[in-house]
Amino acid sequence: QKYLCSNCNNILKKALQTLCGHRYCSACLSWIVRNNKNAICQKCKEEDPSTLSEGSLLAEERAFGDAAINKEISELKVHCVTLGCSWSGIMKNFEEHQSLCEYALIPCHTGCGHMVMRKKLADHLENGCVNNVTTCQKCKRSLSSSEYPLFVGKSKNPFQLVFYSFLFFFQQNHSTPIINKDGCCFSEVGCSFRGSKEKIKEHEKTAVGAHMLLLLQHIKQLKASLCAAAKAANGSIPQSELNLENKLHVFENIVAVLNKEVETSNLEITAFRRQSELDQNIIRGLELKIAELHRCLTQKDAGLSSLHKSLLFSEQASYDGVFLWKITDVGRKLQDSVTGRTVSLYSPAFYTAKYGYKVCLRVYLNGDGTGKGTHVSLFFVVMRGDYDALLPWPFRHKVTFMLLDQNNREHIIDAFRPDLTSASFQRPVNDMNVASGCPMFLPLSKLQSPKYAYVKEDTLFLKCIIETN
Repeated sequence: QKYLCSNCNNILKKALQTLCGHRYCSACLSWIVRNNKNAICQKCKEEDPSTLSEGSLLAEERAFGDAAINKEISELKVHCVTLGCSWSGIMKNFEEHQSLCEYALIPCHTGCGHMVMRKKLADHLENGCVNNVTTCQKCKRSLSSSEYPLFVGKSKNPFQLVFYSFLFFFQQNHSTPIINKDGCCFSEVGCSFRGSKEKIKEHEKTAVGAHMLLLLQHIKQLKASLCAAAKAANGSIPQSELNLENKLHVFENIVAVLNKEVETSNLEITAFRRQSELDQNIIRGLELKIAELHRCLTQKDAGLSSLHKSLLFSEQASYDGVFLWKITDVGRKLQDSVTGRTVSLYSPAFYTAKYGYKVCLRVYLNGDGTGKGTHVSLFFVVMRGDYDALLPWPFRHKVTFMLLDQNNREHIIDAFRPDLTSASFQRPVNDMNVASGCPMFLPLSKLQSPKYAYVKEDTLFLKCIIETN
């Protein structure tokens, strides 16, 4: 049912889905909208008239192509229902089959009024079609299509027009039809190509020059035969043969001109191919340049990103041992810490002096170690700096932590002096030493209590003071 149009109830063609969820053929929807003002979806009316809404109003601009259902339909297995036809395949190939089905009934194109099976059309035209006859201008005899294959005016190929006109003059004398139905139409002048209808069509398109040469050669042979016949008759040439010789001469000139045109066309095609190769080389060169520019832009983007980070760091850096860390989105970050998504946060780096120790803070909003799940844990981290070689080690300066009450009533303060034997305060060999500090810095209940203003507008402030004297 989902493959059927809501209007014509046939298989959907170029399916469109409306806002109400029903599907229509593109042509059906266009017809409905064009012929009905404020058209309402018929399916919506049938299913439940009480639920009609603005979404049931049909308009082409309110519908969209349903690519998924179109793809499903194109892959449905189908078979031809024409009597006698055994074709089966998938829907996307069905329309092509319909135009070729040999068992389909089609009207005779001569207008005789008969409906004939496609595969029997040729027999009908040759033997049964009352409209498919031609009268010879010389003897007034009525000739069927099998006796008079003149196609001048129906072919768009000028070379085929010449060939069929050439045949016409011989068939005016009621000679045996010389069209080879199974091979190339130039088989009677020496072309040996044979194959299916499609291959013959392709061959006739690509072998025009060769066919012209064969036709020219054949005309010359006929002319020579006429001359020989004339000499054998002691120069007494019937008027009809003289007319035929004149016509042959005319066609010989026409074919010669067309042959030159073919040669010119071949030269133009060769020049076009060369130009196309040059254009392709230029395009490849431009593509390489674009790729190089893209690589340069990528490098510059990376450089700008690095510069941006450096500028941010410079803005936030402190060089006097005092650092104020503003942490925003506290609620979300606390939840991330509880779930394990982001267990801890690192502060930007700061310095005890311009050429002093490089350090930072690390906070666990849901606690770490002995404070996990109950306290905020705050730690101090010694980082590897540019001037470590000139500084005394181990790090021995007193560190004070502060969580600021934003109402300036009761700040949380804790301090410690470094354990000089701890690896946390030796000269760093990696980017950071192991963090050291206060695992039970502040109870979580106090952090979240409305009595205090440690978190205000989802923001808290941590301060670190390093004694540098």
